This record gives sequence, C-alpha cells and structure tokens, in this order.
Amino acid sequence: MGARDRIGEDQVVELAEMFRLMSDPTRLRIILACLDAPVPVGEMADRLAISASLVSHHLRLLRAARLLQAERRGRQVFYVVGDSHIRSMLTDMVDHVAEGDAEAEQAPGG
Repeated sequence: MGARDRIGEDQVVELAEMFRLMSDPTRLRIILACLDAPVPVGEMADRLAISASLVSHHLRLLRAARLLQAERRGRQVFYVVGDSHIRSMLTDMVDHVAEGDAEAEQAPGG
C-alpha cells in the first residue's frame, strides 16, 4: 500500500496547505528558527530582522496548520517544531540542499 492509498482527499488538501505555508521564505525561516529549540517571538524577530508583529502574524498561520507548537513560560510564549515528522522532513531537506551546495563547490570549474 503506497502513501497515496493511505490518505483521503481532505488530507491531501491539508498536506498541500502545509506545503503552501512552507513555500513562503519568511515563514520557512521562522520554522527553521524553531527547529532545534523553543524560541520567543522577540528573539525570532531580531534573528530574522523583521517586526514582531509580522512574526506573530506568520506564527498564527503556522500554528493553525500544526507546523509549530507554542508553550508559555511566564510572560513569554516560545515556539518550536514539536512534531518529529515535520522536524525530520525539514532537517532532511536542509541537509539535501547543503549537500547539493557542497557538491557544486567541489565540481570542476565550480
């Protein structure tokens, strides 16, 4: 039984929406910033050089799609990629891109 046989049409639509959300460079940078450890909004905004309100806007969308999880610590809310499937997929894709860059640098004339 293949992957396509395991999910229904509603789940295909949900999956497409997740990929659409991740296709925005700013949202992808936010997700990657939360990949290894929980990060508060202010630190994310500083790290990515964008406003905290823009980060918050994107975080709302990413949380609704279950790409990020929030945890409150005192007065701050920290965001993290809490799902191991999402973390694995993104880590593998980052490794894939980095591997391609390394191969291009090693190619003759590259």
